[in-house]
Amino acid sequence: MRLRPLTLVAGAISVGAAGFLVGSRQLLRAQAAQARALIGKPLGEEALDADRTFKKRYGDPIHLLVLGDSIAAGLGAELPSHTPGARLAKYVAKQAHRSVVLHTGAQVGAESSMLADQLGVLKSSYRPDVAVVIVGGNDVTHRVPVSESVDHLSACISALQERGASVVVGTCPDLGMLRPVPQPLRALGSRASRQLAVAQRAAALTLGARAVDLAEVVGPFFITNPDEMFSLDRFHPSSLGYKRTAKAVLPSVLAALGIADDVPFGHHAPA
Repeated sequence: MRLRPLTLVAGAISVGAAGFLVGSRQLLRAQAAQARALIGKPLGEEALDADRTFKKRYGDPIHLLVLGDSIAAGLGAELPSHTPGARLAKYVAKQAHRSVVLHTGAQVGAESSMLADQLGVLKSSYRPDVAVVIVGGNDVTHRVPVSESVDHLSACISALQERGASVVVGTCPDLGMLRPVPQPLRALGSRASRQLAVAQRAAALTLGARAVDLAEVVGPFFITNPDEMFSLDRFHPSSLGYKRTAKAVLPSVLAALGIADDVPFGHHAPA
């Protein structure tokens, strides 16, 4: 049988496309391995314990809960007081003139599916006034489907609200900021993390929680000053990076507590 020219071209394209996809996957796997080798684990796998009562002399305590991954836990901070939870606790205490009791349930390496375990270890009587959830980076690097990640986040938000907490979600940071990750893997990570962030924001607002677009409100600092904003592993924030992150989340935390009314660009309140 004689093949027409268009049939031959279509066949060639199909074969070429298949080869391109296989080659792309191999390239991405190689680049992922390269990135992991470059980043390593110079910070270990445990964040510093910052849980305590801040400004105890003020009294009338506010209970602050922080859940999520290594960024929420503060891996890379040089001192316990430099973790995002500790920074937030100090800022809230100063603004509210009330003491703040910090409890950090976030864990290094956590994905959204692990939020349930972080909630599960809390005492049934524990009633946080406000909860901050920052998660998503590990979902992206482990290629967890967006819908699955958002389902776990939504369940976490609902469970926190059942405890009486106001919830603030810090959406997935833009992984395109990670310079040790080569192209095109970095570009793909950027797109995937931003897609997850948009879905996280929509889910939070639908459930009546607040959302902070970390890629918008704090991302530019990491892009323009990477040597200062990133820690030793060039993946997690430094103490200064966490200070910027805490300040970026603070307006929505204050609004959730009823201490402030207006929030800046990148902060979203439910309708």
